[in-house]
Amino acid sequence: MARRAEEEYDYLFKVVLIGDSGVGKSNLLSRFTRNEFCLESKSTIGVEFATRTLKVEGRIIKAQIWDTAGQERYRAITSAYYRGALGAVLVYDTTKATTFENVSRWLKELRDHADSNIVIMLIGNKTDLKHLRAVATEDAQSFAEKEGLSFIETSALEAINVEKAFQTVLAEIYRIISKKSLSSSEEPGPGPTGGVKEGKTITVSAEANTTKKQCCST
Repeated sequence: MARRAEEEYDYLFKVVLIGDSGVGKSNLLSRFTRNEFCLESKSTIGVEFATRTLKVEGRIIKAQIWDTAGQERYRAITSAYYRGALGAVLVYDTTKATTFENVSRWLKELRDHADSNIVIMLIGNKTDLKHLRAVATEDAQSFAEKEGLSFIETSALEAINVEKAFQTVLAEIYRIISKKSLSSSEEPGPGPTGGVKEGKTITVSAEANTTKKQCCST
């Protein structure tokens, strides 16, 4: 029954996670889609995605969240990664100023490759590490306002604002879709996006199959 519910949906929305390596993208993904946090999660190798089905304004939305490595050597996959994406979550680490400084570069890349109407949210992750904070909330808020982005701070570890962040992005995508103002990228392009009925992990290296240990769900 659960599987049947998973396979029935009104819309499939692809959302991409971007940002420097180590900012917590994979744990935001696992927290939102499986309510898990992996203490020893390793850097993502290549691309992986997971799905979650939920209701937005009475419609059943299947969110397909894509996560890619933040390291420069994987930048070649960008065009395929962004294809068909309706939303993007740009993540930085509130305890590492350099990850916030690099947000501008990620934003430029996103705008170069993605649909012009893509919904973008800026996330400052790891707020649980209050004693290590290096990026002021006000600075990030100011940047987001200047660039026309949504903004929220999260803790994937403590499950703070993760649900709210993705719900906000998905609701905004639905609002745009329902107004028919998004371009043809509304339809998933060819490749892994089309016809996917269950969350899977796509790897480009055997190394990516290393089991992530110490995962816990709450």
